[in-house]
Amino acid sequence: MSGPNGLIAQARRWGRGLSKTAHGVRDITEDDMNHSPTLVSIFAALCVLATVNVATPARAQAAQPEQPMALRGVMERLGRDMQAVTGAISKEDWALVAELAPRIAQHEQPPAAEKVRILGWLGGDAARFRGLDGEVEHAAMALGEAARRSDGPAVIAAFGKIQHSCLACHQSYRKAFVEQFYGRR
Repeated sequence: MSGPNGLIAQARRWGRGLSKTAHGVRDITEDDMNHSPTLVSIFAALCVLATVNVATPARAQAAQPEQPMALRGVMERLGRDMQAVTGAISKEDWALVAELAPRIAQHEQPPAAEKVRILGWLGGDAARFRGLDGEVEHAAMALGEAARRSDGPAVIAAFGKIQHSCLACHQSYRKAFVEQFYGRR
């Protein structure tokens, strides 16, 4: 019973019921359904909408693979830059550390709409989240300055501050973020 004719037949069967008139309430008859294509069309449209509203979210979720948020890409690039800094520190390649530091300090941001969603989810905790990001930026700038001076101990200290801020953010927000935006527990 699919297609428009099946819906119309179904609407006619389900449409039997009560109708309000100027004199009160009466049953809708088969004759009413046959002579009122508008009533049948409206009822069929409502049936279709009800089916779409119930079935679409589950179907859409099953049919479409999860699309990672842009923040995931930002975090992956930051991770690669942090690993590159670790390698450069181990080789005392201060020029490379100085080159990478601004990329960490001024890392990409997610698109505005995504940022609004994230900050809305964070609610009152948004200031702390932004504060941790600010700590990363400040420490990464210090990292670059220390690397330009070839000051190994200062480079390591600044890098440690970056790692500390990253860890604090991840421990505070990552699990709940993944549950909220990706539905994984």
